[in-house]
Amino acid sequence: MSLAQIDSARATRIAHPAFPARAQAAPAPAAPAPRIRAVPEGTEARGFVLYVGIDEAKAAAAGTSLHRIVEALKSLTADLAPDSQTYAAVALAPQGAGGRDVDVVRLALQDPSALAGQREHEELDRARDGVVIDISRKRVLLDHQPASLTYKEFELLQYLVLREGRTIERTELISSLWSAADEDDVPSERTIDVHVRRLRSKLGHYEGIVRTVRGVGYRFDRHADVSIRQASTPSPDLF
Repeated sequence: MSLAQIDSARATRIAHPAFPARAQAAPAPAAPAPRIRAVPEGTEARGFVLYVGIDEAKAAAAGTSLHRIVEALKSLTADLAPDSQTYAAVALAPQGAGGRDVDVVRLALQDPSALAGQREHEELDRARDGVVIDISRKRVLLDHQPASLTYKEFELLQYLVLREGRTIERTELISSLWSAADEDDVPSERTIDVHVRRLRSKLGHYEGIVRTVRGVGYRFDRHADVSIRQASTPSPDLF
């Protein structure tokens, strides 16, 4: 799938039959603008993406074309917000590729959640018996069956997985995974060993994916029968 830029060099506005002029009416009282959902601290909204899924055949059947739809939307945006800037591109896919038009557009534009969904489907199609550590959904599958890990057990496994190949000392696990705990709730190094032992028991015959480095701590090394599904955004415990 790829993109094709829409040629729109004309600066003049175009009247479109698909958008007939409306009779002037008395302006209604302005409704309070809906607030944008909470965004991470230190960021601000700078625009938005509107995915439109439609091919030329469907547009023609509706008496219009992709170019005319784009021009009409750009014109409407300019009317509503004269200072706005717009950019349009057409998503291209091989003929007969199938799938919903809007999904093709999202993949062509590298939408993170669409790409994550595609990877997940591809992995499921190739799935064999083994371990699937799904960081995006906070779950572990053992031979296609969910493992009954507690929240803290998954946090422990995730911490090791995201630092693959590095030996993690018990003190680091305590300071990182229990940083917000009250002093009375902070575990000892011996308690960490208990947590790891319980985690391994729930991993069954795949317990070897969590290795003990004697006298130091624990580590995760990638195995051929282990698949890791990353989240589309960075893990909150990895910077």
